[in-house]
Amino acid sequence: MSFRAVNEKYLLPASQILMVLGIIALCQPWSLSLHSYGVTIILIGLIGFNITSKIAPERPEETGAAVHEGARQ
Repeated sequence: MSFRAVNEKYLLPASQILMVLGIIALCQPWSLSLHSYGVTIILIGLIGFNITSKIAPERPEETGAAVHEGARQ
């Protein structure tokens, strides 16, 4: 499994989930320590999302059939 596939399958969704968890940490009334780190959690998720969203997804392997078909026309 290449890095691009790992990024698309695990890292990008993990950063999105981390941002949502940061919002939940800010809105919950039970733990003051979790509330104090809520913005930090959101920022870590946002930075991770900005980095992982810039990595292009893996391209599927081309069979060459379209290339040969285009050459005939």
